[in-house]
Amino acid sequence: MYPVSLAQIAEVTGGRLSQVPDLAVTVTGRAVIDSRQARAGDLFCAFDGAAVDGHAFAETAVRAGAAAVLASRDVPVPSIVVPDVTAALARLAGWSARQMTGTRIGITGSSGKTSAKDLLGQVLPGDGTLVTEGSQNNELGVPLTVLRADEATRYLVLEMGARGVGHIAYLCDIALPKIAVVLNVGRAHSGEFGSLDSTAAAKGELPAAVPSDGFAVLNADDARVAGMAARTRGTVVTFGLGPDADVRATDVSPDGLGRPCFTLRIAGSEAKVRLRLLGTHHVYNALAAAAVAHALGMSLDDIAARLSDAVAVTGGRMQLMERPDGVAVIDDAYNANPDSMNASLEALAAMRAGGRRIAVIGEMKELGASSPAEHRAVGEVAGKLGIDLVVAVGGDDAAQVAAGAQDAGADARLVPGREAARELLEGHRLGTGDVVLVKASLAAGLRALAADLAGRVSADGH
Repeated sequence: MYPVSLAQIAEVTGGRLSQVPDLAVTVTGRAVIDSRQARAGDLFCAFDGAAVDGHAFAETAVRAGAAAVLASRDVPVPSIVVPDVTAALARLAGWSARQMTGTRIGITGSSGKTSAKDLLGQVLPGDGTLVTEGSQNNELGVPLTVLRADEATRYLVLEMGARGVGHIAYLCDIALPKIAVVLNVGRAHSGEFGSLDSTAAAKGELPAAVPSDGFAVLNADDARVAGMAARTRGTVVTFGLGPDADVRATDVSPDGLGRPCFTLRIAGSEAKVRLRLLGTHHVYNALAAAAVAHALGMSLDDIAARLSDAVAVTGGRMQLMERPDGVAVIDDAYNANPDSMNASLEALAAMRAGGRRIAVIGEMKELGASSPAEHRAVGEVAGKLGIDLVVAVGGDDAAQVAAGAQDAGADARLVPGREAARELLEGHRLGTGDVVLVKASLAAGLRALAADLAGRVSADGH
């Protein structure tokens, strides 16, 4: 965080100081919402949540070194008391963004945001690049990330999510992005957005927010994203597989584990890229990162080399775990929507490990009335791709996955939960060359299954 006195925080947030004996006391650390993470110089933000009231931990945070507490009621330690901690945090982050001399980069899309953000964070110079941790992309995560920036921050890479129209505009008012990246418009959260056009309207708030000296990096192969060029004042840079994209990939081909290789083409020059990430869908994420890096002045050769060295950072996204007995487990159970589900299944189908390809599919959330049909369609895709075994985990929607897979010719089984899935797979005696994809929304709770499968080798080697 940029050093800021408690008096300044009160002025920026419209709060009042309480239990503050010295107005010159300065916050020099981070803004934190967990008292267990508080360190010297931090600002502890006390939220009154449904399950936990942060005000009860105000003294703990200060004892751990926090300079003060941002609170919505009086606490017996130095604090700034505000009517609404979330709104106050946003105001403070907006103030911090206005102090920055570095470049703020916002990334959004229906899928791929976290992977693209992680790739860009590894392509840009490590010294001075700050990236959203995990998937902290909402009205709390974005301000907290902005407040991690300081005088040494050259590039601030922010993942931005939305649950409806107006959400990204709100985040942009806080973060003031100079570069906007829109990956795609898909069917994630269709139950909340209502239509793809509504989703596009929401995602388009990011390129609409960049200034005239900024950049809008847009997917040329997604018509709704390409159409956002009309909404921005910045210079438009496109990426994609087609011949008209400014940043292109050609000759895309996966290796035996589904890791894509391609030729990166920018401004008449080209370089080879061999991604370490699983799935050809990551080519678009890599192109987006390359487009931003090139706009910031990096050379094509440096971009290609850094993309080839990049690894999966955030767990639960096509994370490959290889067992000593030759079984490969892919944990992709942090998030799921119809588009990302299909991309993961295609990546599994492209693998040539010599054994069976098994898809453990949990339920997708927030799809509204279209949920049964979308789940059935996912099962049909798995069957048509030739997946050897489909294990659908859950209730009614999972039953649709199993039915769709069976109709498409796959061996499909329906199980009620994680333990039943594990027992079924144990019965199939996994062995060398088998690849097991575990894909679901986080709420389905299948990340624990992926971890369990990755570490489970019985005495007889199976």
